[in-house]
Amino acid sequence: MRRSLHAESLPLPGFQIAPMIDVVFVIMLFFMVMAGLTCKEGELAMKLPNGIAWADKERFPHEELLLDVLTDGTVMLNEEVFDTPASRELPGMSRTLRRIQQTVTAQHSKVLATVRAEPEAGFQRVVDVMDALSRAGIANVTFEVPGH
Repeated sequence: MRRSLHAESLPLPGFQIAPMIDVVFVIMLFFMVMAGLTCKEGELAMKLPNGIAWADKERFPHEELLLDVLTDGTVMLNEEVFDTPASRELPGMSRTLRRIQQTVTAQHSKVLATVRAEPEAGFQRVVDVMDALSRAGIANVTFEVPGH
């Protein structure tokens, strides 16, 4: 059999190492330069509180309130409908929150309110609920996003 001249003239494919060495050196140079720019973490002079002393002084909330703001603007307090979208000032809820705050304060405890608004609920309605909490003197407020 006869071989063709074309097949014999093609060089065998190979791996070029020189460009790879160049790339490695460029990457190494980059990391060396960036290592010099990092900020060294400083030590803060602080003293952590003792867990036993903290547990004696801290009182956990006696009353926990769950405020739901629904998509249509309805506000619920502990799963009970309190105010409808028609009332912007939330008068019924303000009176109830003030009464709860006074009762719990007399017991030397705190009130913890969790506001849970649906994603489509209006921002203004959430602000109205926060205003009602502020008028009642409830300062411990957390927010929760309901999961889907």
